[in-house]
Amino acid sequence: MYIKRDIEQRLQKDKGSYVQILIGPRQCGKSTAFAVLGEDKFDEVTFDDLQLRLLAERDPSLFLVQHPPPLLIDEVQYAPNIFPEIKKIIDQIKRKRLLEKHPEEVKVLFRLTGSNHILLDQNVKETLVGRASYFYMNTLSVHELKNAFPDINLNQVMFQGGWPELYSNPQLNPIQYLNDYIHNYIEKDIVVSAGIVKKKEFHTVLGMIAARTANILNHSSLAKDSGVKSVTIHEWISVLERTQLLYLLPPIESNLNKRLIKSPKVYFLDTGLAVRLQGWLDFHPLVISPQAGALFETLVLSEIVKCNLNFGKNWKISMWRTKEGEEVDFIIENNKGDILALDAKLGIMGVDPIKIPLSLNRTFSHLKQIVVVSYDGKKLQLSKECLQVPLKGLTEFLLSWS
Repeated sequence: MYIKRDIEQRLQKDKGSYVQILIGPRQCGKSTAFAVLGEDKFDEVTFDDLQLRLLAERDPSLFLVQHPPPLLIDEVQYAPNIFPEIKKIIDQIKRKRLLEKHPEEVKVLFRLTGSNHILLDQNVKETLVGRASYFYMNTLSVHELKNAFPDINLNQVMFQGGWPELYSNPQLNPIQYLNDYIHNYIEKDIVVSAGIVKKKEFHTVLGMIAARTANILNHSSLAKDSGVKSVTIHEWISVLERTQLLYLLPPIESNLNKRLIKSPKVYFLDTGLAVRLQGWLDFHPLVISPQAGALFETLVLSEIVKCNLNFGKNWKISMWRTKEGEEVDFIIENNKGDILALDAKLGIMGVDPIKIPLSLNRTFSHLKQIVVVSYDGKKLQLSKECLQVPLKGLTEFLLSWS
């Protein structure tokens, strides 16, 4: 079963590019999202295939003769020699168009996917600058899952995350699937490409970050508890952030308030990985545990970020937290300068209205409402200044706001 992805409409509307590059974690559905667009038939190859990868590296010109465009290449970062050859083909077509009186419209010739942002940064952007459109996607959002499965259980989503294969093939064991993902992708692919030597220590720090998801990032505390130098933890977190497994939520930039906490909060972009690294074996004890609130907040942040990526909104997402303890989980600013304040509240049996913090109100006097994102329920005005929006309806609400 294919689950329709929100980013499809952006990919289809992208005109004027010969190359589309879709970046995101492994197994999040990148190549499938490309494959279902229904335009010209693209030949599909993957550089997970060692023979194809070696040919593309050794003789990229011959490879592209055997696999001419339109071509979809999965995990393209593993054969960097292909990029100059793609550039050559695109430049030849562009020169030819300049000499034609009535040139044909530009069509996408290459669709490239990559999961290793580190290798892509090293090889792709320098070669294809000005010749490619870049898109970013992650695992399934609650919005996408709700559209595919209207009665989807949020406990299930929080427990196993948004990995498409776990929903298209429900016979898979999510614990084994995520264990394999952590071992084969995170502990091998990322560790090797980033040149990480201390693999055991890296896994330890990864588990500690999972236990701290939705909390202020404290490198010194992680270093003390793990025995790994703080500078090394900085490097590892940067790697995980660039590979779209972690998200660092910065404090809002404001010259009006000197009392703001300066450190970011750290989140996993997929709750399934955080839950698995925390060691949970079933969602029933999870949802009544002390970690449930932080994991729900993580799921809300993930939904906001995925909405921003999938619909190309270019929002600025931050948090508000003062040294005196006033806090708002998420502040979103759109291109028009509008501000939206949101707080995640698990409250399965209902939530109470909250007030806009005085410090936030003094800084943004035009802010008249705060949104409580709830586990369940329906959109409801809880008070004059507090609106409840259930997580399943959050994406629609954000799109209507922006």
